[in-house]
Order: sequence, then structure tokens, then C-alpha cells
Amino acid sequence: MKFTYSKKEKLKSKVLIDQLFSEGQSVSAFPLRLVYLDTTFEEAILVKTGVSVSKRNFKTAVDRNRIKRLLREAYRLNKPDLFNNLKTQHAFMILYIGKDKPSFAQVDASMKKLFGKFLNQHSKS
Repeated sequence: MKFTYSKKEKLKSKVLIDQLFSEGQSVSAFPLRLVYLDTTFEEAILVKTGVSVSKRNFKTAVDRNRIKRLLREAYRLNKPDLFNNLKTQHAFMILYIGKDKPSFAQVDASMKKLFGKFLNQHSKS
């Protein structure tokens, strides 16, 4: 995988997002939570990912958008070395569940820990 996060890799389908939250499994590495679901796409990509930040914890859009940018950047940088061994297609939603504004270093470390937990859990099943 390349260090990109193209339009094709973004999770946008409302139907798929609803299915993800109703049938998906999750793994957490505070302050991040990953909800994932094995699925199939028409495109030849392995993972479609979305990010979300709670409006309850961060009232201003400026704060929510900054955290979402940090999440997308950490995902983009960590995706190649962690998902090269995936064989099936997945839908991911990365949720920020903390209450404090993070730095990029915190988000990056949590993202690595989160993906490590996902790979451990996924290899068991």
C-alpha cells in the first residue's frame, strides 16, 4: 500500500456505516476506538476508512476538524506497514473517544497500538 488516503478509500456509504455500527466488531486503544467489519467493495481496495469525533466532547467545529485531520494523517502514515498482510476487504471507522485535545505524537502512538490490537484480534478469528 502507498502512503495515500484517496477518495476511493474513504467510507461514505450511509448503508455501510449503519451496517458497520450494527454488525461490526471493535477494538480500543485509548483515546481511539476502531469499529471494523469484513465486507466486499466493487473497487479493488482492501480498506475503506472513516474518522469521527464526538460533538458532545468537542463543541467547536474547529477542534473537531483538527482532531479529524490528525486522525487521517496518522492513518495515512501507518497504513502501509500494518495492512500489507490483509487479504480480505474491510470497512473501518476510527473514533476519537478522549476528552482532551491531542498532539499528533499522541494520536500516532495510539494509532499504532490500535492497529496492532486489530491485527492480533483479526489473526485469532
